[in-house]
Amino acid sequence: MYANCKPDPYCLVIKTPGDEVFAGTVNGSGALEIITSRASGDRTLDRVVQLVEEAQTQKAPTQRFTDKFERIFVPCVLIASVLLLAVPPLLSVWSWHTSFYRAMALLVAASPCALALGTPAVVLAGIAQAARKGVLIKGGTHLEALGNIQAIAFDKTGTLTAGKPQVTDLIPMRDVTELELLRVTAAVERRSQHPLAAAVLRRAEADNVSLPEASDVESVTARGVRSTVEGKVVEIGSLRMFEGDISTVPSVITEQVAELQNRGRSVIVVRHDQRWLGVIGLADTPRADVRKTLNRLRELGIDTLVMLTGDNNGVAAAIGREVGIQEIRAGLLPEEKVTAVRELLQRYGHVVMVGDGVNDAPALANATVGIAMGGAGTAAALETADVALMGDDLSKLPFAIGLSRSARRIIRQNLVIALGTIVVLAAATTLGFARIGPAVVFHEGSTLLVLFNSLRLLAYRQDLDQS
Repeated sequence: MYANCKPDPYCLVIKTPGDEVFAGTVNGSGALEIITSRASGDRTLDRVVQLVEEAQTQKAPTQRFTDKFERIFVPCVLIASVLLLAVPPLLSVWSWHTSFYRAMALLVAASPCALALGTPAVVLAGIAQAARKGVLIKGGTHLEALGNIQAIAFDKTGTLTAGKPQVTDLIPMRDVTELELLRVTAAVERRSQHPLAAAVLRRAEADNVSLPEASDVESVTARGVRSTVEGKVVEIGSLRMFEGDISTVPSVITEQVAELQNRGRSVIVVRHDQRWLGVIGLADTPRADVRKTLNRLRELGIDTLVMLTGDNNGVAAAIGREVGIQEIRAGLLPEEKVTAVRELLQRYGHVVMVGDGVNDAPALANATVGIAMGGAGTAAALETADVALMGDDLSKLPFAIGLSRSARRIIRQNLVIALGTIVVLAAATTLGFARIGPAVVFHEGSTLLVLFNSLRLLAYRQDLDQS
């Protein structure tokens, strides 16, 4: 089972029949049968929901800064007011009446209401507008962080591509029929969540293939799946699945795999017990308008776009050419995707990782901001990600980044308005140029101005962003 472990963002917890499974645990892949033994309210999931709610209220970095500033500023204002009340009369500079009036006016003028509201109002408006446009942002920290992004790493299958590959080649061994190859493969893949498994099932359904029952399904991360069909072990996956005994792989299998990969196909190899059944080639297509989306990201100043995939070099290069990505890293295991993200973080400082699968979850956790495809994304990816693109609409990514940049600009504007008003009014009331009445008007006016300025985010549209 997959668990998001700290400080290590990727770990496996092995469970055997009879073990207790905590509610809210995410199964990496494969099939499990679980019996519910506790009532609602007593479950770990209830505590998980509470933690998620707390995470969604986390403060943005600017808000944390203003909170720290207020903790110092407010006591200083109170001390200044007391000194303003007592010192001038004792020095015979002002009368007690004048000192008291100006001290009270200073309290009104220096009240940090606009400063306190400037950031959370922007965060709430930004998250609300993002949700209206199909982007779920899990907190102000992530909303603000998106505006600093210098590089974006993309998973391939299900992210840059539609995630609905089709079977293009069925190549059985000499003593095996296409029907047998498809029948055994689909029986196992029926209990898998991988997009390639879904493609095999669609082909089996189209050919009206009757499937036997598969049991003891075991997912081998980034390699394939192992199961038992008709009393014999079935292994399905890439050649990496058979690394332990690669010398036993028939040369005809390796030749067919190489040929299909050169043609830009994803390839799975099937072995039933010690009998090699053959090779299946599959092809996926890029998402509609994905090239336009990537060009829009470049227009926003994000020139470093990287593809990270566990697929072979041939497939990755073919998709890269179609979508317009030059920097490609193929054949990656989940931990290698994490390494790639960490390298990008060292080079650029702020990196987004976009993915949808269990294999992407560790990389999502390591990125500055992890973004999951909300529709087709696995539970592990959605739990780990900081942002979810609902409806699997990758074109919302430039919108989210533009919204974040607009939010950061408005936050800075609010800080200037709030601090500028405080400085001017504090000086004016202390020196006697302004009385309490005008101080109240300008103070409350600055608070309203900050709120209305924040609400401008509710009207944000990507085509209006000029950053």
